[in-house]
Amino acid sequence: MTPKMSNKNFRIVKKDTKTRARLGVLKTPHGVIQTPSYVFVGTYGKFRHLTPKDVKKTRSQVVIANTFHLWDKALENKAKEGFIHRSFGLKIPVMTDSGGFQVLSLAFGDKNKVGKFMADSAKIDATYKRSKIKVTDKGVHFNFKGRQLFLGPELSMKLQSRIGADIIFAFDHITSPLDDFKYNKKALELTEKWARICLKEHAKNQKDRKNKQMLFGIVQGGIYRRLREKSARQIGSLPFDGFGIGGAYTKKQISKMLKWVIPYLPQEKPRHLLGVGKVADIFEAIENGVDMFDCVIPTREARHGRLYTKRGTMQIQRGIYADDKRPIEVGCKCPTCSKKVSLAKIRALIKSPDAKLNAVGQRWCLMHNMWFFNNLLERIRESIKNERFSEFKRSYLKRFLNPS
Repeated sequence: MTPKMSNKNFRIVKKDTKTRARLGVLKTPHGVIQTPSYVFVGTYGKFRHLTPKDVKKTRSQVVIANTFHLWDKALENKAKEGFIHRSFGLKIPVMTDSGGFQVLSLAFGDKNKVGKFMADSAKIDATYKRSKIKVTDKGVHFNFKGRQLFLGPELSMKLQSRIGADIIFAFDHITSPLDDFKYNKKALELTEKWARICLKEHAKNQKDRKNKQMLFGIVQGGIYRRLREKSARQIGSLPFDGFGIGGAYTKKQISKMLKWVIPYLPQEKPRHLLGVGKVADIFEAIENGVDMFDCVIPTREARHGRLYTKRGTMQIQRGIYADDKRPIEVGCKCPTCSKKVSLAKIRALIKSPDAKLNAVGQRWCLMHNMWFFNNLLERIRESIKNERFSEFKRSYLKRFLNPS
């Protein structure tokens, strides 16, 4: 029998004997999360075109909002502390990110914009300068929509405290896949320094709080093994409630990077992989010991008519679905397929120039995709429980990636 490991909020109930995959239970003031779990992104504290009842029907366990985009609301006098659960209208756990990734996305401007992921052919290029932001020991200065702003660890903690999520993240210095070893080393030093400040500020913010927030530290280091391991040791030694694994890398580097990092993080604390959520990447992350991950893929792609099934994806706008009376997936029990909404109807709605009709089409797509990913995670949890994770991974990906 797998030994049960736990801390105050997180308990490991089962470990896979062939991989690092594990089952856990994470307790928060607004509910329990069965891990591994998908975390859906509601950037502004809501899901466009979905009501709270709609989201509940998808069986979502946990959602994440964006601190950067909730900044002004968090500082409004009329905004009551802890408004995020009222904003979502859901009695489920909520996370917020630190705002650091959004600052990075502003760094290079439109010409040389660099995101979290790059193509596998990406090359290190130290000529990419952060001309749009200024990174200092205290935080980051930047311009956003004509406003000169500053975001650092103290303010990030203040904003996240006021927003009131159950799980929040430390402010870190995320890097680009194009950054060299020297820059990543500098970013690592700032990330550790800011992590300690976040812990100190977080402790102050929690003193009189009824519903205590969990604070996750973030591991950085880019594509460099030595830096990743160093960051995991440093951040893992600090008294965080859990750990986020962030930074930038190519898709092929995810599994390799996790193999470097996971062994140095405390076994009894939850791990969250930031910004990763494609089907194949989910299996890789869980196989390497990740407990949660967030991604915009299920919702963003749903709004553009890309739907997920066990046999791959479909683009609903295609003409072949114009007269198709079948549901998205036969046997699917999502709110959309259960209502027997046909592919033809969804296609007509999604392609409609009428904004209201288009929104209805997006709603059907959103509920299906969110259900799909939640159902997949439920099946993964069941496979871990039954010591069949590796077999399930092989069979599922064979059908999903190579549909007949």
